Amino acid sequence: MIDLAQMHCNHVNADTPRSDRQEIDQFLAQLPGWRTHSRDGEVRLEKSFKFENFTQAMAFASRVAQAAEAEDHHPALLTEWGRVTVTWWTHRIKGLHRNDFIMAAKTDELFGSVSG
Repeated sequence: MIDLAQMHCNHVNADTPRSDRQEIDQFLAQLPGWRTHSRDGEVRLEKSFKFENFTQAMAFASRVAQAAEAEDHHPALLTEWGRVTVTWWTHRIKGLHRNDFIMAAKTDELFGSVSG
């Protein structure tokens, strides 16, 4: 099994193929709680993380932002009182790529380090 959290994102251009259903299912099996959904015709990967208060939620969102910057792959972050919803997709190809699953695994790892 691939340890997604230890991998790094690759450069993607407009010709890079999107993940197919088989690859999506394979990666989702390794990412409990993540789900796919379609928005604006693009498949996206999303999960909500719960916290005790707004300060903890903001701190987590900031850590996700730092990890995203380090990998040059950026999510949509919705920060609310006690919750952060993280949505990954690859804008350039208008869908999912292995990079999104790598970053989802890194996001889970970050959550484990702040909640555990």
